[in-house]
Amino acid sequence: MPQALRPPTLDPVAAARWLALPVQSAQSPWLHEEVATRMQERLDFIKMQPQQWVHWGPLRGGLAAQRALEQRYPKAQVWLAGEPPAQAHVTQQALQAPWWQAPYWLGSKRRLGLPPDLSAHMVWANMHLHASAEPQALLQTWHRALAVDGFLMFSCLGPDTLRDLRQVYARAGWPEPAHAFTDMHDWGDMLVEAGFAEPVMDMERITLTYANPDTLLAELRGLGRNLHVQRFQGLRSRLWRERLFEALLALARPEEGGRLSLGFEIVYGHALKPQQRMKMAAKTEIGLDQMRLMLRSGGGIDG
Repeated sequence: MPQALRPPTLDPVAAARWLALPVQSAQSPWLHEEVATRMQERLDFIKMQPQQWVHWGPLRGGLAAQRALEQRYPKAQVWLAGEPPAQAHVTQQALQAPWWQAPYWLGSKRRLGLPPDLSAHMVWANMHLHASAEPQALLQTWHRALAVDGFLMFSCLGPDTLRDLRQVYARAGWPEPAHAFTDMHDWGDMLVEAGFAEPVMDMERITLTYANPDTLLAELRGLGRNLHVQRFQGLRSRLWRERLFEALLALARPEEGGRLSLGFEIVYGHALKPQQRMKMAAKTEIGLDQMRLMLRSGGGIDG
């Protein structure tokens, strides 16, 4: 993949390590679950009822969201994808019904990987794109997984995320605490480049508050890692940790009772997989049967 298509400040090696990092517990980050809940509200405006759908990275994307989506689409086949084997095992264990419930004996509709015939009606990808070293390739993977007229629902962090924390680091003369996140308008362009149609993008800001630096840093560790290419590469000292705690006190807000405040920009995206349009050469011959098929399916011709 050309370097220009990669996030310019994201270290691909660090990103790969983070995605493969063993999980400590079968618990999704609180913020990710909250974003997934808000993303599900957008499904109320979509008429299609998926018969099979893909959840990309459910452990970090939201196990509670997985259960909620299964209740929304109870008859649908579910494919769990985008996780290394160890994470996939934890996900399956966490989602398995207790032995005394009927689903345990009736069998699960969940499968691992992507549908073999690449005919999913929905790909659900919550809070993943901003940590991908090759997001354009990931969008193309999701596009291939969808059937024609299937749709993608995704969310990710936007460029205003952690702005206050970045200012704290800048004042202290430290390297960036996180890589730069992509703007929603750029995501819209990348969706079109990947073959999607009718992209709909919107964003909102969520502010979280914390009682002290310890709880703030614990939250950030659960959300991800610093993937900036120019991040500090060595081990930090205890003295630096004390300086960090002092610096974080600048995030205290009187209107929040003196609690530390962090802002997150959440980008939401929705797009369709359209009928493939036939490219026309200087001279192209199309049979009558093929023309009838294209007209019935709503396909078009690009001149």
